[in-house]
Amino acid sequence: MGGRGVSQPLLLRTGGDRAELALTLLQAWDREQTVAIAAPEEAALLEAALPSRSDPASGPAVVLGTGGSSGGRRWCVQPLAHLQVAVAGTAQWLQALKLEPAQLELFNPLPLHHVSGLMPLLRARAWGAELRWLSPVWMREPEQLLAEAFPGDPDRAVLSLVPTQLQRLLDGPAGIRWLERFALILVGGAALPAALAQRCRDLGIRLAPCYGSTETGAMVMALSPQQFLAGVDGCGAALPHVQLRLEAGSGALQIKTASLALGMLQQRELQPLPLDQGWWSSGDRAQQGPEGWQLLGRLDGAIQSGGETVFPEQVERRLLELARAQGLAVEDLLVLPEPDLHWGERLVALVKPAAGIDVGEAALRPSLQTLALSLPPSQRPRRWLACPELQRSSLGKWERRRWRAWLSSHSAVQPAPEP
Repeated sequence: MGGRGVSQPLLLRTGGDRAELALTLLQAWDREQTVAIAAPEEAALLEAALPSRSDPASGPAVVLGTGGSSGGRRWCVQPLAHLQVAVAGTAQWLQALKLEPAQLELFNPLPLHHVSGLMPLLRARAWGAELRWLSPVWMREPEQLLAEAFPGDPDRAVLSLVPTQLQRLLDGPAGIRWLERFALILVGGAALPAALAQRCRDLGIRLAPCYGSTETGAMVMALSPQQFLAGVDGCGAALPHVQLRLEAGSGALQIKTASLALGMLQQRELQPLPLDQGWWSSGDRAQQGPEGWQLLGRLDGAIQSGGETVFPEQVERRLLELARAQGLAVEDLLVLPEPDLHWGERLVALVKPAAGIDVGEAALRPSLQTLALSLPPSQRPRRWLACPELQRSSLGKWERRRWRAWLSSHSAVQPAPEP
């Protein structure tokens, strides 16, 4: 990024009018400029990471924040040309589903500082499709969506969501009615809970679960709505512009595609993405089945407990499914590791009870402990802590570092006896 005679990257802050911000972004790209985009609260962090000058050989690019489930914030440099490869691959995938990209109406409630919020802008521009910006506030007020953003033609309406937004919309009839009007709903950014997927199948909502990252230019695999409604789980097959494989030994998903990022900014310098003959290791453990790929959890978030490898995300999903199947008053749940003399590490569960419920009331804690007995011993939380303030990020992900700090501040709490 240390080029000659080129202006400093342009820093844009989200939070205002996204259409105006998008215009500023596109104009900067037309000038062959690198643009960095951040949420207002992260703008200072991003500015401190930016180089003083950009490299003219790389062409227009964007810098976006990214981070693994247990890592800190990192800043990813994606050339516009690489993102355009991903746009073309997505178009081919849609055409295979009998959806003509140029005729689509794209609905986007996601912020531009997230790659899944940026890509609808690039897709609309490349395809000539209509782009509808959705206010984040409307995602909590589905009556507003019906009034202000009702899809005109359900055969050409496409929506991008994260699971948290999907869950909120399914909580009431207005949200369900709105979701039913889409030909395809791309849902990614975080794991799709099984109970949420089944609810959508029961309602006939045409989800397309997908997987990708900032480093890959958004999604690299996706499941068709037809497969989803037929009961297929996972994230489908590789998109046309992508090759996928598993790393021997670790089981990490490896990705080879022309949409990979240049690298990460560290101390104002670009560190190239680590590649092995063009393959990038995602850090996510995966497995491939006859109908597509399944993501199992972050390798950097895995723990060793009693000689077993445990993926906290899998434990969370299973416990939430069991709790909701039993009608327990649990709104959300996060499991984190803490040191244990005999096991190496054991899990602790942070529980957000439903409104008005305490985790110790109505036998909630004993009920959760009983449910956990259906899991292997290494996956059973050794203690359960009420955390009414527990919440995911706006994109439906856990900020695990934040909640580990919360757990440390509650470390004096003694573990409840295990049943």
